[in-house]
This record gives sequence, C-alpha cells and structure tokens, in this order.
Amino acid sequence: MDERGVVHVVEGSCIDEIYDALAKRLLPTATTTSNSNYKYLVALAGPPGAGKSTLAHEVVSRINKSWPEKSTSLDSQVKPSDVATVVPMDGFHLYRSELDAMEDPQEAHARRGAPWTFNPSRLLACLKSLRSQGSVYAPSFDHGIGDPVEDDIFVNLQHKVVIVEGNYLLLEDGIWKELSSLFDEKWFIDVDIDKAMHRVLKRHISTGKPPDVAEYRIEYNDRPNAELVMKSKNNADLVIKSIDF
Repeated sequence: MDERGVVHVVEGSCIDEIYDALAKRLLPTATTTSNSNYKYLVALAGPPGAGKSTLAHEVVSRINKSWPEKSTSLDSQVKPSDVATVVPMDGFHLYRSELDAMEDPQEAHARRGAPWTFNPSRLLACLKSLRSQGSVYAPSFDHGIGDPVEDDIFVNLQHKVVIVEGNYLLLEDGIWKELSSLFDEKWFIDVDIDKAMHRVLKRHISTGKPPDVAEYRIEYNDRPNAELVMKSKNNADLVIKSIDF
C-alpha cells in the first residue's frame, strides 16, 4: 500500500496490456537517478502457477526495449546496457543435502517448495549487499539437478530496476517480514487457486511425473503452499489481476 493505504490494481483486456502497464510504471525509476549504486527493488509474489516468472521477464524485457528511447547516450552506435533484470527466489532453495540432514528427510523432500525449504536469510543478505554495493552475484536454480547454481545471475551497476519473484516474498513471519520490508514496491498476482493448480498440474506432467503422482503433489504440497501465499496478498502495494496468457 502507498502512503495513503491505497492498493493499486492493474488489469487489462489481454495480458500484453498488463505487461505494458507495469513496464510503463517502472520505466521512470530507471531514468531519474545518477547514483551508480541505486536499485529499485520490486517484490513479485503470488501462488505457484500464477505466472510470476513469465510476468517478471516480460516486464523487464519491455523496460529494456524502451530504455534506449530514454537514454541520453551521446554515441548512437553504443547500445545502452540493460537497466532492468530479474532475480528468481528459486535460487534460494535449500540444497537437497540440507533437506537430507533434516529430522524427517522424506517429509522435507515431499514438501520442497514450502517456506521452510528455502533460505530467506540468504536472500535477505544478497539484497542488502545489492543495496550497499550496487552489484551482486545471485544463485539460479537448475531444475534438472534439483539444486541451486551458485553465482549464476549477475546484477550489475547498470541495473536500476530489479524484480525479485517468488511465492513467499510478502509473508509476515519472522525473517520473511524483514525481507518484505526491503522492497520499494510489493506486487501480487491475484489468481484463482484452482486455475493456478491446473497450470501446476500440467507443469508436473510435462516434466515426466505420472498424473496420479502429480495430483498427489498438488494436494499434499502445492495447494497448501498456494493457500498460505494467498493470505499475503493484503501486504501488497499493487495487485495484478491474472488473466490467461
């Protein structure tokens, strides 16, 4: 919410209208600072299957495409650096070896994706370093091996807008609350849970899970996680009304 407690709502007749509106909202923040370390941090939250990753990358792509028109570079032959980038929360999953070391490793692996299977303290430290130093290396996540990949994402000095996307960025519990308070804007994709779970089911099946295994994982893990995430919508400054891609 802004200073007046107003939650802004973004919706459109098609998904491209939403992407364009969000990019237009953020573009001025990339053009109005001379501080080389400046970063405008946006949290993009929502349940599994909400389309967070797609939305984040589409908005960033539009900002970077529009940026040369705003750039005051004297040399027209030099392509301006990108000014927006995405940092997914996926890279801050606990390693499989860390799940193995838990009291109930089988449960830990079955519930992977729940808040307690992430390392929010590490994400907080990463973003604080980005704030203070202007650049940072962040981990990505390799779904093929099921573990983070260290230092795979470089946020550099030229990046002024950083969209961090993940399920739990607006939670109010413990370290999550401190993490949430670090962002300049907090966005939430509001989506029907059944529709989101259908998308996640298709995703599970596309990666080779048998339909019955995929359905069990939805009910045992993904849906409870989604219901928890939906409760954090009240902590958003801006709510994005989901429509089909």
